[in-house]
Amino acid sequence: MRYPLLFLLALCLFPALARAGIVDAPASNIEISLLTYGPGDIYWERFGHDALEVRDTVSGEAIAFNYGVFDFDQDGFILNFARGIMAYRMDAETTASDVDFYKGEGRYVHRQVLALDDAQKESLRRFLLWNIRPENAGYNYDYYVDNCTTRVRDALDAALGGAISHQWAEVPGGMTYREQTARLMSNQAWLMLGMDLGLGPFADQPMNRWREAFLPMELEDLLNKTQVDGKPLVLKNEAVADATLVPPPDKAPDLRWPLLIAGLVLAVPLALPAFTRHRGARGVFVAAGTLYTVFVGVAGLFMLGLWTLTLHRSAWGNFNLLAYQPFALLVIPGIWRLRRAGRPMSRLASRVTGLSFAACVIAVLLHLWPDFPQRNMPWLLFALPCWAALFASLCRRHD
Repeated sequence: MRYPLLFLLALCLFPALARAGIVDAPASNIEISLLTYGPGDIYWERFGHDALEVRDTVSGEAIAFNYGVFDFDQDGFILNFARGIMAYRMDAETTASDVDFYKGEGRYVHRQVLALDDAQKESLRRFLLWNIRPENAGYNYDYYVDNCTTRVRDALDAALGGAISHQWAEVPGGMTYREQTARLMSNQAWLMLGMDLGLGPFADQPMNRWREAFLPMELEDLLNKTQVDGKPLVLKNEAVADATLVPPPDKAPDLRWPLLIAGLVLAVPLALPAFTRHRGARGVFVAAGTLYTVFVGVAGLFMLGLWTLTLHRSAWGNFNLLAYQPFALLVIPGIWRLRRAGRPMSRLASRVTGLSFAACVIAVLLHLWPDFPQRNMPWLLFALPCWAALFASLCRRHD
């Protein structure tokens, strides 16, 4: 991300220096557009980006205002990011440099010229120039409800007197936060899976079209369909630059079958001690059991930490904790004793395994409730056969 233009700040603070341009041009000479930048290759670029362009049609000056700037080098960035405290700020660039940047990354750039009257253009311009001031530019970023697109959306809606929100707040959306996240992150499978596992009920709440416009592409589509006083809000659509990157899929991948198959495959070595006493089989069981319980335990600690120690509210109250508990780490000693003795030597491991299997069954049954708030069945389908196999191996009785 790039820093704000110093000359723009100077114009905002000392408008007398600007003889002609976006700061003091008559509103009738100002043109407001939404610039939408397509998804990029890096994970933080997968959701796309956008900006509000203010153009003086007489002087030709065009500035793109956006809300997507963060700084890896700021003090405590990694710790604050982990805690859910993400300090973002507003930025401004010349449109030409912005377009060159995104075009160079292979991302598309679309411009929507908006049909705003002079009062609306003046209101939006004043707000943007106020917001770009250093004391006003910062904000606490949230992936879903307060990001670079929701800030643009809300600024437009305010200038239009709430016309966008009033039109779309009651219209059902097409996807949930979870589905949109999985769809856009699907080119990086491991990251997509990790994010899907860590998302809680917040990500599965019903969406309306207004809230779904947290994504640049959805906001672009929303404005194309918005009417203000019976007239289209968008005067003209322009393709400023075409994408050279592979676009994300239109739908989120269905993770149920892949994770169920993976769970069944892993369950085979986990069930070996229940059917054979061969030492080699026990060695395979120990390797698979250690791998599974470490994964489950660490995942549980991670999800519990997100819930109790951070402000990542999209991860709070995660029902995956029923199947992925930190207590799974207590099973590891019992697994290793089975290798040495040929039979389970730890009642604690047996009890934790039995309780974990029961909790996983309960989590699956909860999905029979129509109003169950979380759509986490794929991860339960992975865990259920594994816990069943461990239960059969660790809780069996020998003659």
